[in-house]
Parts: sequence; C-alpha cells; structure tokens
Amino acid sequence: MPTLTPTGIHSFPAIERVRFGQPAAAAVAIEAAQAGAQRVFVMASRTLNTRTEAIREIEAALGTRHAGTYDGMPQHTTRTGVARAALAAQEAGADLVMAVGGGSVIDGAKMVTLCLRHGMTDAHLEALDRFEVKLGDDGKPVRPMFDGPTVRMVAVPSTLNGGEFNAGCLVTDERRKHKQTFFHIHMMPRAIVLDPALTLHTPETLWLGSATRALDHAIEALLSVTATPLADAVVLSGIARMAAVLPKWQAAPHDLALRAECQIASWLCSYGLSSRGAQGGVMMGPSHAIGHVLGGTCGVPHYHCTPVLMPAVLRWSEGATADRQRLLAQALGQPGLSASEAFARLVASLGLPANLRAVGVDESRFDEIARISMHEIFTRGNARQITTPADVREILALAA
Repeated sequence: MPTLTPTGIHSFPAIERVRFGQPAAAAVAIEAAQAGAQRVFVMASRTLNTRTEAIREIEAALGTRHAGTYDGMPQHTTRTGVARAALAAQEAGADLVMAVGGGSVIDGAKMVTLCLRHGMTDAHLEALDRFEVKLGDDGKPVRPMFDGPTVRMVAVPSTLNGGEFNAGCLVTDERRKHKQTFFHIHMMPRAIVLDPALTLHTPETLWLGSATRALDHAIEALLSVTATPLADAVVLSGIARMAAVLPKWQAAPHDLALRAECQIASWLCSYGLSSRGAQGGVMMGPSHAIGHVLGGTCGVPHYHCTPVLMPAVLRWSEGATADRQRLLAQALGQPGLSASEAFARLVASLGLPANLRAVGVDESRFDEIARISMHEIFTRGNARQITTPADVREILALAA
C-alpha cells in the first residue's frame, strides 16, 4: 500500500517581530516610534498600574506620545470592560494600543482595536454579535467578513499563556455568561515584547497556571486535525523546554534567565496559534472548547482550566492520537508514561488544581457545560472530535 502524502496549509501571521529579553519601557518606545504613532493608549493590568512602577516607566519612555492609560479590564475580558476601554481609547485619539499585562488585558486590547475601527463604544456592545466566529452546520468555524483594525496594538505580556501570539480573542457576554470568539488577521499584535523583569510582579500561581495554558496551545496544536509539520516541530520544542525549565524556575523564581527561558518556551508552545490565528491555522480542540465554558459560564480562572481538563482530554482522545501522544509524553520528559499521566504529574508538581471539584465545578453543572460547549468552535479540532453533548460529559466525568 503506498504511503499517503501529507497535505495541508500553513499560513504565517500578521506580526512583524518579537523583541525578547529586552526592557519593556525602552522596547515599547522604539515600537511606537517605528509605527509613527503620536497617540499611544496604554491598556494595563491594574496590579501593574497601581502596585508597581512598570506602567509609569512605560509612560515616561513614551513621553509626549502617551495619550492615556486604562486599567479596568476584568478577568475573562468582559463586554463592559471592552466598551469602557474602547470609549477611553476613542476619546484619547489613540493611533496605537499598548497592552501590558495578562491574557484578559491583551484580549481586551485586540477587541478595542476592532471597536475603534467600527465605532463601537456603547455600554453593551450590541453590534459585536455580527462579528462573532460561530460553529457552522458542518462543524467548521464560520468567520464573518468585515474590515479589520487600522489602529494596531503591541503586546507586553506579564504571564505565559501565549494568547498574544494569535489574531483571535475571547470576550465574555456577561448577560449570558458566555464567551464569544472574535478574529481578524489584523487583531494580531504588530509586535510583542517579552521582558522577563516585568514578570517579577506576576503571582506564582498565575505564572505556573499560565505556563500550562501555553502547554495547552502546544498540545492541542499537536493533536489537531489541521496540524502542520512546522507547527509540530516548534510546539514539541516548546513543550520540552517548558517542562524542563519550570522545576528550575520553582527553585529560583527570581532568576531572570529562567524567566526569559519560560517566555521563549511559551512563544514556541504558542506557534500553532500564530498560524494566521487559531481560527485560520492550526485548530485547537476539546480543552479549549470546554475551557471557554468553564471560564465564561462557571467562573473558573482561565489559568486553572488546563490543569483540570487536559489529562482527561488526553485520556479521552488517546485512541485517535496515540502516536502523537507518545511524542508528547517524550517531550514532557516521561516517555515511559501515557501522555495523560505525564501531564497530570506535571500539574501535581506545580501545585495546581487537578480536577473539577478543586475549582468548584461538580456533576450538577455537567449538562449545562456540555450543552454550551457544543456551540464552541473548537469542538471538532481534535482527531477524536466532539460530536454530541455526551462526548463532553465523558470528558467532564474523567476530569471530575
């Protein structure tokens, strides 16, 4: 029998550069100058803005280019937070958005660039619905066509989740307690700045939990129905580097070289996401689909979703992804274990929650989670695809 020739598409992102190992303040000043920006609007983590000098240093480095700062983006990037930030950015006359903080701030900044393009600043952002990426009848994401942002953004992440490396984002509609997905190629940051010193202010649990989110991006890219050879090679390298560096970081959390290595590992782990963004390149899978519901509907912190879900997702999909899961276990440094057990051991070593009970989700919510998850665009991204609510319940039962 002849060997089948691999086929697929690998696209490259609308990102110009990554500056790594560089002080944030100096780097963002260079980015603003290169962009020709005169009105830079800073979206910052409230903790960084109120408890550290990091944002003041960035504002000072921007000098007369600094047009305003907003630090009110809630966890899970709510519509209300986006609307308020978009209004503030509009009033500031922003011609570049600078996002400094974790995933919620960075997702919020992506949405602000879209809102500025389409004049959306009302309190409920009713007009957003027509921009949402939804699941089609064929199980594939349907992206509406619209004009993309002309005001771009630069991301300066303080965590490791890696969401800055893609052109999509999630926004929680508080009225329905449901996360919506949005995507446009120009919602991708034009540049990313990785400053290890900035991350010294990030709490340990958030740092470690966000590292598992980066690993989630890598694992779901590896097991994806749209995996590519380039993404496979890069994410496996990222997984191996992250698994190797995290124990060293735990022993020396103030070591900037180890923090920088964590950031580089996150960058590599997130490479599948950056292939034109999660919706246009390598599709994510069940951990993302169900995790979006755990966060938006059940209020589970984003950085706790992967520790409680990924071992169950790996067990559930093992029959369809066995060869790739062996590569995963090897990259995790545990070639003698199943990928599920190897990941569970990593979670335990990091002191993170290991099951749904530990994050306050019990069986009484499984039907609700399963029902909502069926509308998530990543349900069929894995080689073993979610096709019914019963599939989601099986995963939840394994994660209980």
